[in-house]
Amino acid sequence: MSKRVERASVAATRSWTDPDGFRTPAGEVHAWLVGTNQTLCGLSTKRSQLTQFPHVDWADVQPASGRDADRVADVCPRCAAAMGRRRDTRPWTRTNPRP
Repeated sequence: MSKRVERASVAATRSWTDPDGFRTPAGEVHAWLVGTNQTLCGLSTKRSQLTQFPHVDWADVQPASGRDADRVADVCPRCAAAMGRRRDTRPWTRTNPRP
Protein backbone atom coordinates (compact mmCIF):
# COMPACT_ATOMS: atom_id res chain seq x y z
CA MET A 1 0.00 0.00 0.00
CA SER A 2 1.47 3.34 -1.02
CA LYS A 3 1.39 6.50 1.03
CA ARG A 4 -0.69 9.33 -0.43
CA VAL A 5 1.23 12.53 -1.08
CA GLU A 6 -0.47 15.55 0.46
CA ARG A 7 1.76 18.34 -0.81
CA ALA A 8 4.26 18.56 -3.65
CA SER A 9 6.21 21.22 -5.46
CA VAL A 10 6.56 21.61 -9.22
CA ALA A 11 9.09 20.72 -11.89
CA ALA A 12 8.49 22.09 -15.40
CA THR A 13 9.94 22.03 -18.89
CA ARG A 14 10.24 25.83 -19.09
CA SER A 15 10.07 28.88 -16.85
CA TRP A 16 9.20 32.54 -17.16
CA THR A 17 9.38 35.58 -14.90
CA ASP A 18 6.05 37.15 -13.95
CA PRO A 19 5.57 40.95 -13.73
CA ASP A 20 6.40 40.88 -10.00
CA GLY A 21 9.80 39.31 -10.72
CA PHE A 22 9.07 35.77 -9.52
CA ARG A 23 10.23 32.75 -11.51
CA THR A 24 7.20 30.61 -12.34
CA PRO A 25 6.70 27.33 -14.27
CA ALA A 26 5.66 27.11 -17.92
CA GLY A 27 5.17 24.36 -20.48
CA GLU A 28 4.52 20.86 -19.12
CA VAL A 29 4.39 20.62 -15.31
CA HIS A 30 5.08 17.63 -13.06
CA ALA A 31 4.60 17.05 -9.33
CA TRP A 32 7.93 16.86 -7.51
CA LEU A 33 8.88 16.26 -3.88
CA VAL A 34 11.60 18.56 -2.56
CA GLY A 35 14.72 16.57 -1.72
CA THR A 36 14.19 13.91 -4.39
CA ASN A 37 15.63 13.60 -7.89
CA GLN A 38 12.46 12.48 -9.66
CA THR A 39 8.88 13.48 -10.22
CA LEU A 40 5.93 11.50 -8.88
CA CYS A 41 5.45 9.92 -12.31
CA GLY A 42 9.04 8.63 -12.24
CA LEU A 43 10.88 11.07 -14.55
CA SER A 44 14.38 12.03 -13.53
CA THR A 45 14.50 15.80 -13.17
CA LYS A 46 18.08 16.01 -14.41
CA ARG A 47 17.80 13.65 -17.41
CA SER A 48 14.49 15.16 -18.48
CA GLN A 49 15.96 18.67 -18.10
CA LEU A 50 13.13 19.78 -15.83
CA THR A 51 13.50 23.00 -13.86
CA GLN A 52 12.57 22.66 -10.20
CA PHE A 53 10.32 25.19 -8.46
CA PRO A 54 10.42 24.46 -4.70
CA HIS A 55 8.52 27.70 -3.97
CA VAL A 56 5.50 26.76 -6.14
CA ASP A 57 2.88 24.29 -4.86
CA TRP A 58 1.23 21.73 -7.14
CA ALA A 59 -2.19 23.27 -6.47
CA ASP A 60 -0.98 26.63 -7.81
CA VAL A 61 -0.26 25.33 -11.34
CA GLN A 62 -3.63 23.73 -12.03
CA PRO A 63 -5.11 25.50 -15.09
CA ALA A 64 -8.64 25.60 -13.67
CA SER A 65 -7.82 27.38 -10.43
CA GLY A 66 -4.10 27.90 -10.09
CA ARG A 67 -2.40 31.17 -9.29
CA ASP A 68 0.79 30.34 -11.26
CA ALA A 69 -0.88 28.59 -14.21
CA ASP A 70 -0.70 31.45 -16.73
CA ARG A 71 1.85 29.77 -19.01
CA VAL A 72 1.18 26.10 -18.16
CA ALA A 73 0.50 24.23 -21.40
CA ASP A 74 0.01 20.71 -20.04
CA VAL A 75 -0.29 18.94 -16.69
CA CYS A 76 1.23 15.45 -16.44
CA PRO A 77 -1.74 13.06 -16.06
CA ARG A 78 0.31 10.52 -14.05
CA CYS A 79 1.43 13.18 -11.58
CA ALA A 80 -2.14 14.48 -11.34
CA ALA A 81 -3.34 10.96 -10.51
CA ALA A 82 -0.61 10.54 -7.89
CA MET A 83 -1.66 13.80 -6.25
CA GLY A 84 -5.37 13.02 -6.46
CA ARG A 85 -6.99 14.79 -9.37
CA ARG A 86 -9.56 16.47 -7.15
CA ARG A 87 -7.55 17.79 -4.24
CA ASP A 88 -10.47 19.37 -2.36
CA THR A 89 -12.63 16.26 -2.13
CA ARG A 90 -12.31 13.28 0.13
CA PRO A 91 -11.17 9.98 -1.39
CA TRP A 92 -13.81 7.62 -2.73
CA THR A 93 -15.20 5.02 -0.29
CA ARG A 94 -17.82 2.33 -0.78
CA THR A 95 -20.80 3.04 1.50
CA ASN A 96 -22.97 0.04 0.65
CA PRO A 97 -20.80 -2.99 -0.24
CA ARG A 98 -22.31 -6.06 -1.80
CA PRO A 99 -22.92 -9.04 0.51
